[in-house]
Amino acid sequence: MMADSAFVRFKVNYDQAKRLAVGKAVRSDSISVGGRMWRVSCYPRGYSRKVEGWLSLYLDLMDRASSVVKAIFEAFLVDGEGQPSTDVAQWRSDVRRFEGDGSISKRHGRSRFVTHHYLEKYFVAEGHITFVCGILIVDAHPSPMSPVPPPDIGTHLAMLLESSDGWDVAFCVQGETFRAHRAILAARSPVFREELEHLGSKAQATVVVSSPPIALHEIAPATFGTLLRFIYTDALPGDDDLGGAPSVTLQCLLAAADRYALYRLKLFCAHRLWNYVTVDTAADTLACALMYECPKLKNKCIDFFAAEENFKKAVVTEGFMHLGQKFPSIITELREKVGA
Repeated sequence: MMADSAFVRFKVNYDQAKRLAVGKAVRSDSISVGGRMWRVSCYPRGYSRKVEGWLSLYLDLMDRASSVVKAIFEAFLVDGEGQPSTDVAQWRSDVRRFEGDGSISKRHGRSRFVTHHYLEKYFVAEGHITFVCGILIVDAHPSPMSPVPPPDIGTHLAMLLESSDGWDVAFCVQGETFRAHRAILAARSPVFREELEHLGSKAQATVVVSSPPIALHEIAPATFGTLLRFIYTDALPGDDDLGGAPSVTLQCLLAAADRYALYRLKLFCAHRLWNYVTVDTAADTLACALMYECPKLKNKCIDFFAAEENFKKAVVTEGFMHLGQKFPSIITELREKVGA
């Protein structure tokens, strides 16, 4: 039956599927929602080599119609007792545009949906895993009037940053120069506003442009570039653009967000960091949460350690040793939590 929304159960024989090569998918039956045909694609060993070790999950628009449809995709795993995941193995997209045949925008999803470690520990039941997937069509019956396009100020400001048109301040980070606009930096960050005050008023812009770049230390060029892009666009790069060590990238970005009082970016980083917590990264992530006062991330990490199996594996990592050196009191708290 056609509908503007639907929830479906998608069961995968994981014992067989985990033997597939990276980039190979198990696909659901066709799903009719909002007059369009859809399917869910599960990549048990990851969509690409960049995310090997993760399960990837995507929603595909299947029909050949050329019109654009906007939809929200939601998915979560069900554990062996039939209970839905409420933290790690669940995801809900923003409103996404799915375009017709021949477009790269025919699919949206999450390349790092859940790690194999979590998947096999909590969600494999009798050799199978079960997803519950929701598809919600947004504005399925638009009015005959031309729709108002989505906000695009972020796109225009990103172009301004990339072109450097009208720049009036420059920064040098490990030999790499970044040009920006004082008014935008000051509006977004009170720290930048205070640090740039000595450069004078807007009327002195010609003097500022001829001044040497401001040298920044203790921050990497890639981190500062991502920070600037967030200031201009209010958006973080996708999971696939975080490099080979996304947890480390996000920790560096969180530190920079704290330094420049970009609290929205700080919350984004803390939320995304939790998606990458494993026995190998938990100690470093907890240290980051303690260092930069992220209480929710701290509590989640402590709960992760409370599982005795996790604690036994994490305690022998180099990150745990560094955690004990920087925050000795937290080790006592963790041991008490595990003992309880």
